[in-house]
Parts: sequence; C-alpha cells; structure tokens
Amino acid sequence: MRIVYFLLICCIPMTAKAQDDFLAKQYFNDGDFEKAVIFYEKLVERHPRRTDYSEGLIACYQQLERYTDVETFLFPQIQAGNAYPTLYIELGYNYTIQDRNEEAIKYYEEALKKIEKNPNFGYGIGFRFQKYALLDYALKAYTKAMELNPKLDYNYQMARIYGEQGNIEKMYASYLKLIIEGKTSKSNVLSSIDDFITSDADNENNIKLKKILLQNAQKNPDLLWNDLLSWLFVQQKQYRSAFRQEKAIYRRMEGGSLQRLENLGNMALKDDEPETAKEIFEYIVANTNDEVTGLNAKLNLIDIQLIDTSKKTLGQVQKQYDELVTLHGYKSQTLQLQVAYANFLTFKKDTPEPAITILKNSLELPLNSRGKAYIKLALGDILVYNKKFNEALIYFTQVQKSLKNDILGQDARYKVAQTSFYKGDFDWALTQLKVLRGSTSQLIANDAMQLSLLISDNSLEDSTQTALKKYARADLLGYQNKIKEAIAELNGILEHHKGEKIEDEALLRQAQLLEAQENYEAAEFNYRKITEFYENDILADDAHFALGELYRNHLGQPEKAKIHYEKIIYNYQDSYYFPQARKHFRRLRGDSIN
Repeated sequence: MRIVYFLLICCIPMTAKAQDDFLAKQYFNDGDFEKAVIFYEKLVERHPRRTDYSEGLIACYQQLERYTDVETFLFPQIQAGNAYPTLYIELGYNYTIQDRNEEAIKYYEEALKKIEKNPNFGYGIGFRFQKYALLDYALKAYTKAMELNPKLDYNYQMARIYGEQGNIEKMYASYLKLIIEGKTSKSNVLSSIDDFITSDADNENNIKLKKILLQNAQKNPDLLWNDLLSWLFVQQKQYRSAFRQEKAIYRRMEGGSLQRLENLGNMALKDDEPETAKEIFEYIVANTNDEVTGLNAKLNLIDIQLIDTSKKTLGQVQKQYDELVTLHGYKSQTLQLQVAYANFLTFKKDTPEPAITILKNSLELPLNSRGKAYIKLALGDILVYNKKFNEALIYFTQVQKSLKNDILGQDARYKVAQTSFYKGDFDWALTQLKVLRGSTSQLIANDAMQLSLLISDNSLEDSTQTALKKYARADLLGYQNKIKEAIAELNGILEHHKGEKIEDEALLRQAQLLEAQENYEAAEFNYRKITEFYENDILADDAHFALGELYRNHLGQPEKAKIHYEKIIYNYQDSYYFPQARKHFRRLRGDSIN
C-alpha cells in the first residue's frame, strides 16, 4: 500500500506539469496570450533550461507588447556569460519590433561572433535568423560557419534563402551544385525548384532555369542535364521537347529502361497531345524486345486511333486486335490485351457477347488473386453494359470479399453500389456507399458521397422515387455511350421535375454528356445555371470547377477560368477540387507556385 501512495505522490507533479504545458500551448494557439503567459511563467520557473518554454514566454510578452519584460527575462541570462547564442537574436528581434534598429543590430552581430568560438552554432543561429525573416544575417551565419569548418554544409538552407530573397539564378545554381556534389537527392531539389516554376515556358523563372541547364549541358555532357531539361519541359507541357531529351537518355544509358518513355507517352496522351504520344509509343515499339512493354505501347497506339472514331477506324482497329491476339494469344502475362479487346468490342462496337466470352475464358487461366480481380472487374463492367446486373453483382461482390482492404476491393464495392443504382435497388446502393465514404481513395470516397446524397435527397422528397429512376436510366445510357438518348432522358427530368432536388444533378450530368459531344456552349449554359441557382448546394463546386476547366481547356478564356477557380478557393475549401483549383488559379495568375 505504501508503494501505491508513493507512486501516486510522484505522479501528481508530472500530471500538473503536463497540464500546464498543454494549457500554455492551447491558450497561445487560441491567441489568448494573457492566460498563456501565466502558464509559461510557471513552466520557465520550474524548467529554466527548456528553450521551448523560454521561447513561448518571450513570444507571449511580445504579443502583449511587454517588451521590457523580455529584456528583464533575457538580460540576466546573457550577462551570465554562457547563454545560448540564439538568445542574442531573441533580444535583438525584441528591439527590431520596437523600431530600435541600432540596438537590434548590436545583438545580431553578437550572435554571429559566437560562431567564431564554435562553428557548430551556425545552424541554430542561421535557422533562428530565418525564423524572423532576417535572411541576410542567416546567410552570414551559414557562410561563416562553413568557412570556419569546411565539413559543415548549409548550402541547402542557403539555396532556400536565395529563393526567398528572389535571387532565383543563385538559388538554381546552389541547388544544382548540391546535386552534382551528391549532397542531396535530385527529388529533394526538384521539389524545391518546382515552387518557382510555372507551366508557362515564357515565365522568367523558367527561362532562367532552362538557360542554366543548357549552359551546364554544353560544359559537361552528363545525363543529369538531359534529365533535368526533360523535367522542365514536362512542367511546361512541352512533351515533344521532353521526348528529345528522353531519347538521348535512353540511347546513352547502358541497359536503359523504356519506363520513362512510357510514362511520358501517357502524360502526353492525358494532356491531349495525341500526335506526340503516338511518336513516343511508336519509338517504344521500335526499340523494345520486351513482350509486355511492346504490347502496352501498341495498345496505347490503338487508344490514340480511337480518339476520333469512324466505321473505317473501327475496322482497322479490329484488324489490329486480331493480329495482336494471333501474336500473343490468351495468357496470364497479357491480361491487358484481353481486357482492352473486350472493352473495344463492348464500348466501341456494341458487341458485348463475344467480349464476355473472352473474359470468362481468361478466368480459366492460372491467375493470382489480383489478376482474377482485374478480369472480374472488367467482366462486371461489360455485364452492366449488357444489363445483366445480377451476374455483374456476383463478380463485383467476389472481388470485394477477396480483396477487402485493397483499393481494388473498394472499387468493386463502389461498382456494387453503382450497379444496384442502375437496377433501381437504391437501399442496397446506399448501404454500400455509406461504407465507402471512409475509403482510402479520395476519388472513390468523393464519388460515393455524391451518389449517396443523390439517392438519399431524392428519396426523401419523392417516396415513389420517380425522378430518381429516370436519372438512373439516363446515367446507364451515358455509361452505354448512348449519349443522345441519355441527354433526351435528362431533358425529360428537367421539363417534368422543375424545382425538385434532382434538377441540379440532371443539369450537371447533362453538361458532362454535352462536353463528351464537344458541345461546349450548351455544357457551359448548364454549368452556369447550377452556379447561379444552386450556389449553396453540394454540386456548386463541381460546376465551378467544370466551368474553370471548360474555359481553360476548350473555350480559350483563361480570365473566366480564373474567376471560377477563385470561387472554389474562397467559398469551397472542403471541396475535392480545392487543390487543383488553387494550382490552376495561381498558374493562370502567373504566380510562382510555393
């Protein structure tokens, strides 16, 4: 029993200390400095050597404009003769914020002198100067420390300061020097440089970097410069120029991989540069001896052909698929061929039956769990297209159960919900969607939330779910690429269910289908209607982002695009589109993105 009492007595001061620490930080973060200072004074009294408590107390005094208290607190420590050098900076900064600059400089210089006695103080002093945006002093601290001890390296910190000062060329040179000397990774440097680069090739910072890289490439033909130039061209979406650099890298790199070229081709294709993508994939086909790499490139070339389809194109693609099947056959190493061919037969030629046969035969191959899931998901999609909903649900459910915690399992659960929605089983769809709101994939979670709200909102308003059933039919028609019929079905909703909850959903889905038809003006009208009449509803951010993309990518009106991205930034901070909107807005405004 005595031991228990002893432990309890020991725990009391520890608990009190932890509570004081918590309250001091909490009040400080809340801006209640009058209360925070009381706790920091207690903590400093009990733990005079804890620098974080001292700094918290000083910050409280300064927020309360109790500058004399800062002096009273710091003077004895400095006069004792063994004070840590950053205390001189704290005292100097206390004078700076009172506009007593001569006194401030005196203490900043005293801090720098401490480096002469111990160069290892350089980092702490430099970092503290950076904290207060005293960048020239920070550079002096780092430079002095490295001069006195060549083993120290603060070039990374100095490069960041050059950037903050706007000395961009010096910053680039410093970062590149770090890569050349192997003192930091290329990815670290590119992450920092990316803060100053935009997608505009004529941006001053972009031009400076390109100039420095070309100068270095002329002096020293190292692959590093091709690599960095390729990176810059990709940021500027100049994929043809990046392709030239990547070809040079591939030709000069012994045993080089074509993976980088594959990635570049996919980026070009995604950013609507099919001609450049075509050149890249043709180069891969001509230069690879690997079956899978060559097959993937050929499938991408087929996708490019299918961008603008006609009966003649479909016939040519059919012939190419037949040749690929003859060459590769059906085997577990080429599942991508079987899925691509099945999707072509279904979604382009409207012949799902042979596609279903291909994929069911593929399931007989020796496959691992992920290979089976890949085929079952594709098969389920085609069965949905063919309105064989119950059979599709069986395959989706099998994947969901076999890969519960995997992204494929979550995708399968969403497909269960979507298929249930198409067949009108709204309650079961809602059950699945509730689980998916916590998905590790933000895209799946966002889609799940939107479909869940669509069902629940329109079920409450209309117990017969008439409009919801019509919307599900229209959505299925869109999925089946029957765009005209889907648009007509949505027109029926807009005519007969005006003022109902379903209206903004119908406007949004119809706009997306109109975009697919390249009827951009009609799509714009729908999106604008949502932003004007449903500004406070859940789809407003979708409409604003869609308008931004429409004006930026298709209608050539960047100023209008900027307005809609800005709306998301200031009015919809929780939006799924917020990060993209902020990035596009700042680039359109010409900012350096940091």
